[in-house]
Amino acid sequence: MNSQVSNRDQSLYILMISVHGLIRSHDMELGRDADTGGQTTYVVELAKALAKHHAVGKVDLLTRLIDDPSLSSDYAQPEESFGEGARIIRLSCGPKKYIRKEMLWPHLDQMVDKSLHFLRQQGRLPDLIHSHYADAGYVGKQLSTLLGIPLIHTGHSLGRPKQSRLLASGRKESAIERQFNFGRRIAVEEEVIQHASMVVTSTRQEIDEQYGMYQSHSAKNCSVIPPGTDTSRFSPLGRKKINPQLQARIDRFLHQPEKPIILSISRPVLRKNLKGLIAAYGEDTQLQEKANLVIVAGVREDIRDLEESQQAVMNDILLDIDRYDLWGKVAIPKHITQEDLPELYRLAAHRHGLFVNPAMTEPFGLTLIEAAASGLPFVAPDDGGPRDILANCHNGLLANTLESTAIAAAMSQGLSDRKQWRTWAKNGIINVKHHYSWDAHVEKYMKEVGQLLRRDRKRMRRQHAMALNAGKSPMPLVKMMLISDIDNTLIGDKKGLAELIPWLRNNAGMIGFGVATGRSLESAVSMLKKHRVPLPDIFITSVGSEINYGLELTPDLGWPNHIRHLWRRDDLAKAMINIPGLVLQAQENQREFKLSYIATPDQMPPVEDIYHHLHELKLHAQLIYSHNEFLDILPIRASKGHAIRYLAYKWGLPLKSFLVAGDSGNDSEMLVGDTLAVVVGNHSSELEFLRGHEQVYFAQHHYAAGILEGLDHYGFGGFKAPSQEE
Repeated sequence: MNSQVSNRDQSLYILMISVHGLIRSHDMELGRDADTGGQTTYVVELAKALAKHHAVGKVDLLTRLIDDPSLSSDYAQPEESFGEGARIIRLSCGPKKYIRKEMLWPHLDQMVDKSLHFLRQQGRLPDLIHSHYADAGYVGKQLSTLLGIPLIHTGHSLGRPKQSRLLASGRKESAIERQFNFGRRIAVEEEVIQHASMVVTSTRQEIDEQYGMYQSHSAKNCSVIPPGTDTSRFSPLGRKKINPQLQARIDRFLHQPEKPIILSISRPVLRKNLKGLIAAYGEDTQLQEKANLVIVAGVREDIRDLEESQQAVMNDILLDIDRYDLWGKVAIPKHITQEDLPELYRLAAHRHGLFVNPAMTEPFGLTLIEAAASGLPFVAPDDGGPRDILANCHNGLLANTLESTAIAAAMSQGLSDRKQWRTWAKNGIINVKHHYSWDAHVEKYMKEVGQLLRRDRKRMRRQHAMALNAGKSPMPLVKMMLISDIDNTLIGDKKGLAELIPWLRNNAGMIGFGVATGRSLESAVSMLKKHRVPLPDIFITSVGSEINYGLELTPDLGWPNHIRHLWRRDDLAKAMINIPGLVLQAQENQREFKLSYIATPDQMPPVEDIYHHLHELKLHAQLIYSHNEFLDILPIRASKGHAIRYLAYKWGLPLKSFLVAGDSGNDSEMLVGDTLAVVVGNHSSELEFLRGHEQVYFAQHHYAAGILEGLDHYGFGGFKAPSQEE
C-alpha cells in the first residue's frame, strides 16, 4: 500500500481550472443556463479519465464555490472527490450567489489569490495547469507566470468568432459589448494564447479559422485532441428495453408517436439555430409525414424564469410551432435530465430517426459523438467539428444550416434509405470507440504533455544559473522570506554579500529571497547584475508601487488593482508644481503609481504641510521622504510595508516569517509591525526613532554583514554566525 502511495506522489499532478457554470461530478444540470453546457461535462469527464492514467497521480479541478439557496447545496461544498486521485475544489470568488460568466471578470484576481492559498496547503506544486475558457485562462495565466508552471488552455468557444457572428447578424456593437464584455474577453484570450505552452483544440478548422483570427496565434502551439465520450453511458439499444417512463414523457406530445424521431439537443441560445430547424420541419409537409420532431432545449420550470436571451429563443420556438401548426408533431419536454439523455438517443435510434444539430457554426459538437455512440445517424453543419467527426465516423450528412431548405433536404435524405441508415448506425458505433473514447483522448493528451514537460525541463536547466530559484516558483512552498533594500543594505560590503548569497542558495525552497527598493525595476535588475547578485524571487520596486517575480520579472497584476484606490496621478502632479524646494526627478524614475522629486531640505515645506495642501484639494496620497534628499508620492495603499503585507496574504505566509532589512526612511514602514526587522549599522538617522521597538534589531555591522548579523540574532532559518557554529 505504501509503495502505491509513493508511486502516486511521484506521478503527475494536474491542476484544471473551469470557473463558471454549475460543476459537480454527478447529475450535471446541462442546459439549466447558457453557462452550463458541454464544457462542464468535458472538464469533469477529462478529470476522471486523466486520474485513471498510470502516469497521473492527482487531478484537482478548481471551480467557483456557489452558496445560493436557489441551487443545490452540492455547489457550496469546498471539496468533492470522484474516484481515486480526482477532486473538485470549490473556491470563493465574488458574490456567494450564482452569476453568469460575463459578470465574473472583476472577481478573478480573488480566484488567483485563493488558488495560491489552496496550493500552499497541498505542499506540492502542480506539474501543469490546464485552463478552460477565457475566464479560467486569465486565472491560469496568472498562476502559470507566478509559479513557473506550463499552461495548457482549451478555449471551448472564442470571443472574436462569436463577436463577428453577432455583428454579422445585425446586433449593435455597443449592445453586445454590454452583454458579453468582448473587449476584456478578447484581450485576455490574446494574452492566454500567446502565453500557453499548448492550446488544445477539437479540430483543424478550429485552429485555422477561429484561433487564426487572433494576432498572438501560433499553429505550432496547437494540438488537435478530439474530446472523448463515455461510451459506457452512450451505447446502442441492443437487447435493452426503452425506459417506459421516458418514452411516455415524449409520446404524450405526439399524435403518431411510432414514427421516426428527429432529435435535437441544445441550450436555447441563438447560435444553436433552433428557429432554423423548426422552419425546416414546418415548411416541409412530406418531412412531417415521415417523422416527429423532438427538441430538448435545456431544463426549465417556467420560461419566464429563464435569462432574457433564453426566454426570447423559447418564445420564438413556441410561436413558430404554432405558426406552422405543428402541435402533435413536435415534442419539447421540460425536464430531460443528463441521466435521461442516453435513453433518449436510444429511443430515437430504436425508431430509426436522426439526430440533428442545426447550429449556425459548430466548433466541435459533443452531441454528435453521443449520437454516434448510440447508433443514431446525424445531420450537422458543414462547418468545423462536424466535418472531422463525419470523416472519422461516416455516419450521416452535412448541410448548410444557415438555409432551412438545406436542413430539410438532408433530413429527408437521411430518413429515406433504410439500408443506408443501418450502415450509418453501425459505422457510428464502431468508429466512435476508435476515435472518440476517453482512453484515446487521454493517450494523445498524455503524449503531448510528455513532450511539453520535456521542453520545459530543458528550459529550466538553461535558466538554472541565472536565478536563486529557477523553474517553478518556490513562493507557494517557502516557509520564510528575506526581503532587503538594495542600496546601502544589500550592496556595499562584498565580503558580507559573498557569505549571504550561498546561504540563500543552500536554503532555496524553504527560504525565499526578495528586494524592496526605491529604484525602478529596470534599475534594480541592472544594479543586482552589476554586483553579481542572482535575481531574487520577488522584486518590490519604485518604493513599493510595483511587484514583480523572478527571472521572467512577471508583474503581479493584483497589486495595481489594489493600490489604484483614490489615486489621481495627473491631479497630484499639478498640485505639486508650485511647492518650493521640489524638482521632478528624471523621467525614468517616474512611474504609473509614483511621482518622484529631488528635495532641497531648507527650501521644502514640512511634509505635514504638503499633506495638508493635498487634503484641501481632496487628493489622497502617501508621502515618503528619505535621505533628506528624495520625496516620493505614492497611492495611499502603496509602500514597501504595504507590499510585504499584501505578499504575506497572497502567498499565505505569516508576517513573522518575513525578515526585512533596511537602512533609510523609505524602509521604515516595512520594519515595523509583526515582521522581524534588521536595521543595518550604516543606517541613516531617519530610522533612530525605531530603536527600542519590539522585533527591530539594530545591527553593528554594515550592509550585507549587518543582514547576516540580524539572521544570527533571530536564528532565522536556523542561521548561525560562523564563530558560533560547532
